[in-house]
Amino acid sequence: MASWTSKLSRWAEKRWDLKEVLTPILDTEVTDYKQKVRFCWGGMTFALIVIELATGIFLAYYYQPSVKGAFQSIVFITDQVHLGWLIRGIHHYASYLIIVTVAVHTLIVFFRGAYKPPREMTWVSGVFLLLLCFAFSFTGYLLTWDQRGYWATRIGTGMASEIPLIGEYLMIFLQGGYGVKQPTIIRFYVSHVIVLPILLIGLLIAHFFMIRRQGVKEPF
Repeated sequence: MASWTSKLSRWAEKRWDLKEVLTPILDTEVTDYKQKVRFCWGGMTFALIVIELATGIFLAYYYQPSVKGAFQSIVFITDQVHLGWLIRGIHHYASYLIIVTVAVHTLIVFFRGAYKPPREMTWVSGVFLLLLCFAFSFTGYLLTWDQRGYWATRIGTGMASEIPLIGEYLMIFLQGGYGVKQPTIIRFYVSHVIVLPILLIGLLIAHFFMIRRQGVKEPF
């Protein structure tokens, strides 16, 4: 196995000079304090995001974003697709774990004062990533098209309608009209599998770039 991967890496290196490109990105010193648990929550969040993207692609092959087919496609994935129950379970519970890890990471960064200059833009991008994680959870909740997802969406879009001036327009935009119906599930599906992932990847790249530029704040 090691010989095979070594040959592959040499083949790729001759054609793309990856070492020259990746060395400035990957070649960094991992000091003792960075190995402590409080510095690992961001990495755990990223690992869970990768798991979510991978399992989400698998689920998208079988999912039907329609009022008539959504719930039945979930049942099909769970009961008939080989290891579908496992992939769906991983996707489901990893989404909850992401909220926990990203929230803990945000709190640690705040209490350590790592949001202060020159790292304020790293903090801002992290806050937007936190909001994106909540948006993923909200849009994904409806896709099962069960009673819990339906009424959670009704409540969530109803809360959005209470925002002064733009509330009603925002509710109509989210639902695709009045009421949680077929247009709603299409909008949530497109947001969940296209719009939000594009925003997530862009923000992650910006977040990691700024971390490499500014470094990790050392402990007190």
